Amino acid sequence: MAEKIILVGIVPEAVVLESGEQALWFSNAGTLRIEFDANRSPFSSNIFQAPTGIQVESGPVRAGMNPGSYRYKLFLNDMAVGHGEIIVRGK
Repeated sequence: MAEKIILVGIVPEAVVLESGEQALWFSNAGTLRIEFDANRSPFSSNIFQAPTGIQVESGPVRAGMNPGSYRYKLFLNDMAVGHGEIIVRGK
């Protein structure tokens, strides 16, 4: 499966995912948590977490998701440190 890497500390404003791709977040600075709106996550979960130094993989976009923009909040050691956006493209 293809991956798009998101390096915490160098947070891109938006990441575009094509069919068959997934997002991957990584931080060696602390515990990482990514939260999408519970009703608007393009993935099978709306919360992703990992301890320091472990990457977080979103998995593939859920089947049947409409193309569009999906915003998330980024937390490091339980402190909000930023936000981002996943843009899902249609086939």
